[in-house]
Amino acid sequence: MTRPTSGRASPAPKGPDIARIAVDLLGGDGAPAVVVDGALRACDADPDLRLLLVGPSEVAGEIVGALPAVDRERVTVRPISGAVGMADAASGAKRPDTTVRAAVAAVAEGAVDGAVSAGPSGATVTAAVLGLGRWPGVRRPALATTLPAVAGPVVLLDVGASVEARPGTLARNAALGAAYAAVVNGVDKPRVGLLSIGTEPGKGDRARRAADPYLAGQQLPSGARYIGFVEGYEACLGERADVVVTDGFTGNVLLKGVEGAYMMLGGPTQSVPRAAALLGVSGTVVVCHGAAAGADVASGIALAAHLHRRAAATEISTLLGVIHG
Repeated sequence: MTRPTSGRASPAPKGPDIARIAVDLLGGDGAPAVVVDGALRACDADPDLRLLLVGPSEVAGEIVGALPAVDRERVTVRPISGAVGMADAASGAKRPDTTVRAAVAAVAEGAVDGAVSAGPSGATVTAAVLGLGRWPGVRRPALATTLPAVAGPVVLLDVGASVEARPGTLARNAALGAAYAAVVNGVDKPRVGLLSIGTEPGKGDRARRAADPYLAGQQLPSGARYIGFVEGYEACLGERADVVVTDGFTGNVLLKGVEGAYMMLGGPTQSVPRAAALLGVSGTVVVCHGAAAGADVASGIALAAHLHRRAAATEISTLLGVIHG
């Protein structure tokens, strides 16, 4: 087996399409096996991808050894043995000797363009906030995913970064989601809806009822417009809204419910995204489903590369400056 490069990775020469992504080898229920599988799939699919593998050298060596000789120079390794387990508290990511924290640190250093982890969402969010800092005006970062709805892609957020459902958080998620839909999905003047239990005014809990008039009067980026309350099925149709806004608790429940429906009907689970972009931090970070398979990890790495190539973090934060600047 080829011996992997050890120590700190230095930024490699870059072409316009090169994307350098750090991968947390110890994140997720099936780590490290599914992460190894996902990294190999990602390398095979994208010749302009460069990976920094963050984890034990022997695990990284499996990936390097499985690659064709010509591709081995595309992979470097940062040996880290500590990990935040799926049952551990998010505060575990405060330790610099964990794989998720080291992956984010590589982004902060400029050694890579983005980081991917299938570890606990809370730990990844904590690592990203500590390592990269938040955008101005963003108190709670949000995880955004894109559902392949019938009438076109629908951005759903938050899907797990914060369970807080305060009106101000929902309003900020609306701005984040509108900018994400415009920059990443190319949606012109996104339609933004607030998830509730009915479309009539006055529906929903206290937070939704308070956020509704707030959103109606809020300026949204990219010419986006608020259309009012939407119901859960609208996230799968895309006929009324391009962005569905909620808190991380209900968003995560809805996303996993959609995933379960696909499985019940015998559809491919890959049809439901198992990776989400973390919005509100100063860098590119992607969180994969804890139960991700190899194909899901590969799609998360591909998403991180796409976000980098679109300069999504810079463009979205610039659009948000229209609101809070």
